[in-house]
Amino acid sequence: MIKRLQSLLQWLFLRVEGLFNAAFGDRLNPLYHLGAITFYLFWLVAGSGLYLYAFFETGVADAYASVQALTHGQWFAGGVLRSIHRYASDAMVLTMLLHMVRHFAFNRYRAFRWFSWVSGVALIWGVYVSGINGYMLPWDKLAQFVIVASFEWLDWLPGFGGTLVRNFIYTTSVNDRFFSLLAFMHIGIPLVVLLLMWVHVQRVPKAKTNPPRPIMISVAITLLAMAAIVPVHSQGGAAELSQAVARVELDWYYLLVFPLLYQWPLAQVWALLAAATALLVLVPWLPPAWRRGPARSFHMSVHGIAQPVTVRAGETLLEAGLREGFALPYECRNGGCGKCLCTVLHGQVDHGTYQRSALSDAQRLQGQTLLCCATPLGDLEIEVEGAESPVQGAARYRARVERMQRLTPEVMQLTLAVQGGKPPAFVAGQYINIVLDDGERRAFSFANPPHDNERIELHVRLIPGGRFTGAVFSTMKVGDELAFEGPLGDFRLSESDKPILFVAGATGFAPIKSIVEDAFHRGVRRPMWLYWGVRKRGDLYQLELAQRWQAEHPPFHVVPVLSEPDDEWPGRRGLVHQAMLHDFPDLSGHEVYVCGSVKMVEAAVPAFIASGLGEELCFSDSFLASARRAPAAV
Repeated sequence: MIKRLQSLLQWLFLRVEGLFNAAFGDRLNPLYHLGAITFYLFWLVAGSGLYLYAFFETGVADAYASVQALTHGQWFAGGVLRSIHRYASDAMVLTMLLHMVRHFAFNRYRAFRWFSWVSGVALIWGVYVSGINGYMLPWDKLAQFVIVASFEWLDWLPGFGGTLVRNFIYTTSVNDRFFSLLAFMHIGIPLVVLLLMWVHVQRVPKAKTNPPRPIMISVAITLLAMAAIVPVHSQGGAAELSQAVARVELDWYYLLVFPLLYQWPLAQVWALLAAATALLVLVPWLPPAWRRGPARSFHMSVHGIAQPVTVRAGETLLEAGLREGFALPYECRNGGCGKCLCTVLHGQVDHGTYQRSALSDAQRLQGQTLLCCATPLGDLEIEVEGAESPVQGAARYRARVERMQRLTPEVMQLTLAVQGGKPPAFVAGQYINIVLDDGERRAFSFANPPHDNERIELHVRLIPGGRFTGAVFSTMKVGDELAFEGPLGDFRLSESDKPILFVAGATGFAPIKSIVEDAFHRGVRRPMWLYWGVRKRGDLYQLELAQRWQAEHPPFHVVPVLSEPDDEWPGRRGLVHQAMLHDFPDLSGHEVYVCGSVKMVEAAVPAFIASGLGEELCFSDSFLASARRAPAAV
């Protein structure tokens, strides 16, 4: 039953959200900002309420007259703010309930989220009590009805025995102290609500409490328009306890249950509310259980960041990363914008529910998913553009372009000289992030070894439409300055005595070059084979250097492999990882280092493990054409 209801609600939300995305854009879709809009409405209610309170008289004889003076005597301020106070309060109830229903629909209330759900139930009670209390203050006929009905309702509880409602039999029974108590409650209860709101968001990493500015402005304009078109007025004149209230217009957002007080026995009304509250509180633990057996957590590695992340059962990849302090790209957090798109390098995920415009079937087949919706099905490694570790170990540098050498029509050797300080100390296999003017980053591996770090050598491959690489090949010149940060990454040579197999694709040769030259410098004598795969012969931009290593260091061997047909090529052909497996069908006892495109790594690594390679002995570093977190150039 619950699953069917959730499926129906998901269907409704996705379609309405799709329409709103088309109308407003995913960034300004109000359904993606319900919690933040609720916070904003609270501040509108509080701000307008403070103004109204400044002119409100708390005496019995003066309360109604002061409200009338606010409404009509200064309609341009007090009257407008009274209407905004009322309509913003109603809207707050609406956004809270929609927020709760949406989390229920998308199953985001179980496991560790129980705290936010239960505190949300408490918030609903707090807002309702505060709103009902607010209807008592104008001391008009509606206030009379709400006060009498509320205290008759409370009188049913054990311990009161009718003592409360006796205070409203005669007009003289209500005094100024009672009104002072009501006013104090209308200040104190919202303060408790604010505290609950703060507690509610504490377990939501990077929770936003303000919607985008255009939404804030639109909400304010809407409330002003409603205040002008349908202003709020007192109902039926001043309260008169000696006369029963015959007819009032109820606010169905806050006073929905009040007609039942005169239709049902009071015990049944209390039972209804108690049962509804208990049901809401217990929802996170009701069957069907979202996962059978004990809840499991998994480990997530973000490519290029050494620090792993523990993902709790049912937690999205985005929530886990933000909780650990990672800087990850995101916007809507609801699967609508696609900004948190990432690539799953190893492992599997449940993609969750999202808009098809944010993640196409073709992207899923390429191993991509949305951080804000995906949950892990096991340990995994992902690649995320712009991801940054919470560990602030990467220093920021300025560098001057000292040399540019085009190694092939599509590969540029870039030599950088660090300005105003020592160059970064790094480990062979690490990379730097080039920081663009708007803060975006492009990652490139050190191609020079650590002992030769007076200059930084990068191998930049031209990517059609690439923002940075296009500039390198078109407008960049010697003398230009760049900002970069680093060193970053944990792709490096392990300390063991096992034979080493390197598999490089295209400019994946750059970090391998750094590792090999560093190994020679340190006197590493382990057997090493480099299988370098490219499309055509011209892409082997430093083959002569690798062949010189082979001649000067007998433990080293290089095997170039072409993937495109070439009748004049005397060497190996096909896919580079298959060429290596042909020579080494049994990989037990070896270490393998793979550096290249995600597609190459995804094809190679499972094949290596199937050939006897231990998972702990397979080290990979992959890159994408968009340079999300790459050892090679874009």
